Amino acid sequence: MSKPDNPRDENPKNPEELRFHYTPTDEPGAEQETENAHAKDTTRVPAVIDALREEFEAAVLDVERYANEDTVYVEKNRIREVCRFLKEEEGFDYFVDLGGIDNFTAEDRYEVFYNLVSTERQKRLRLKVQVDEGDMQVPSVTEVYRAANWNEREAYDMFGFSFVDHPDPRRMYMPEDFDYHPLRKEFPQLGIPGSLPLPPQTPDGDLTMDPFAAAHGSQPVKSYEEPATDPDSE
Repeated sequence: MSKPDNPRDENPKNPEELRFHYTPTDEPGAEQETENAHAKDTTRVPAVIDALREEFEAAVLDVERYANEDTVYVEKNRIREVCRFLKEEEGFDYFVDLGGIDNFTAEDRYEVFYNLVSTERQKRLRLKVQVDEGDMQVPSVTEVYRAANWNEREAYDMFGFSFVDHPDPRRMYMPEDFDYHPLRKEFPQLGIPGSLPLPPQTPDGDLTMDPFAAAHGSQPVKSYEEPATDPDSE
């Protein structure tokens, strides 16, 4: 018996929730944008993009649209000015988040994305800047959006971006003397033995130098278990 083209067609709980609606990366037609289940009216902002192009001209590098969703690429060094313009002139008053992307390419390896919302217009916009591995500095937007503070610290911790003029540039999760950035694609999934000493597994034991000892071919210390108590002694 041959298998169906889509394994989920055998007994799907809800086909519409499971099916992936894909809009091609080439220029989609209007029907593809509106029929895509992921398309939302809130993410289509042509008037805002026109205002950005008029204000910043060549600093607006590219605009991508997927599932009726606009993403605007801007020059890295202008990101703070762009954010201020969007907040003060276009009403994008709510900073949702920012994060890093590692494309693992020779040029412009990294990207930083910014998700903004206009609560009055009920519109969303994503900005992106490209960051070359040889120059990891990115202007901080914390003086425009205070909420960017911890997001920028997290992106620094995980990817190594240096956010210029950030008021408190400390790591979020890893120790300050940790030499690596765990979300870079060359970072091993099982970590680097010895890079982050962990507490001992027994009360009198040494620091644990490899959190995945068995995966790296050695026998880890058995977990500590308290000795059984004699109920008659109590």
